[in-house]
Amino acid sequence: MKKTALNSTHKRIGGKLVEFAGYEMPIKYSSINEEHLAVRNSVGVFDVSHMGEFWIEGPQALDLIKKITSNDPSVLAPGQAQYTCFPNGKGGIVDDLLVYCFEPTKYMMVVNASNIEKDWDWVVSKNSIGARLTNASDTISQLAVQGPNALKTLQKLTDINLSEIQFYTFVTGQMAGVDNIIISATGYTGAGGFELYFSNSVAEKMWNAIFEAGEEFDIKPVGLGARDTLRLEMGYCLYGNDIDDTTSPIEAGLGWITKFNNGREFIDREFLKMQKTEGVTRKLRGFVMLEKAIPRHGYEIVNENGNTIGTVTSGTMSPVLNKGIGLGYIAKEYSAFGTKINVKIRNKLMPAEVVKLPFI
Repeated sequence: MKKTALNSTHKRIGGKLVEFAGYEMPIKYSSINEEHLAVRNSVGVFDVSHMGEFWIEGPQALDLIKKITSNDPSVLAPGQAQYTCFPNGKGGIVDDLLVYCFEPTKYMMVVNASNIEKDWDWVVSKNSIGARLTNASDTISQLAVQGPNALKTLQKLTDINLSEIQFYTFVTGQMAGVDNIIISATGYTGAGGFELYFSNSVAEKMWNAIFEAGEEFDIKPVGLGARDTLRLEMGYCLYGNDIDDTTSPIEAGLGWITKFNNGREFIDREFLKMQKTEGVTRKLRGFVMLEKAIPRHGYEIVNENGNTIGTVTSGTMSPVLNKGIGLGYIAKEYSAFGTKINVKIRNKLMPAEVVKLPFI
């Protein structure tokens, strides 16, 4: 198993480590609920150094990104980031990712840990135009500092006015006495905060500085367990659960990152445009359980007659709502908000209602 630069730190502070995407990663430190609520109410820190980072550089960089991503990267100015996905040429998704624009000829892609090799091979295979590609995944560490007190915590460590960094923008500067930190106003929790990118060699220094700065806010280390419950409360897709090689961005409710403007040619453009125009037969929807029950990935969604109308892709007990919540692909005739459905849990039909996202 691979290890992040902070592996020994996680062990020292009592993290429960498990295998995830080929890495030994902390699933939790105290309890998933406690860590979840720390992020919602104050501030928490995630080691997400297992994520992948690719540099795309040179005069052809933008043309390559235009061709292989669903969103329109030509609108990005230096200092802006964009959520997007790689269509796979068969109507599905290779991965979802962030694209960061540093200069008109320099971009960084941040991809999911479980897909680093697959994504790298995909980007390389589509690079017939000579963009310069570097897989920097093993050299970069990433911390997500999330929650309403994230800004106050990090502001102690830098002269950069963090309140001026708008959502989905970033700066590169000094933090905790370390130069060239990428400070990005992004995250996967819906609780606000920042994601920080830096060299592996300063990972421990950054971790310690952040925890010292956040002590007055009762800052907590947060594992992958709460990362999942936090993103699910916001209705954010997780690759491998809610989106994959068989799901289209239009079915997944990601039409907002699928742009057909400027006559831009990109992989699967015509198929996705047809889906957007003509509609799809199933839709990814959020639902809330109406009785005490927890939906899980793979459970059947059925109608009142017990006929299968969909599948649960993600599910949990929401620590904020204290109710079972889930995402799932549902036949379009049952996908209207307010529709009553059932989730088959151990052969019992448990009632649920289709709701608008986010859950909170």
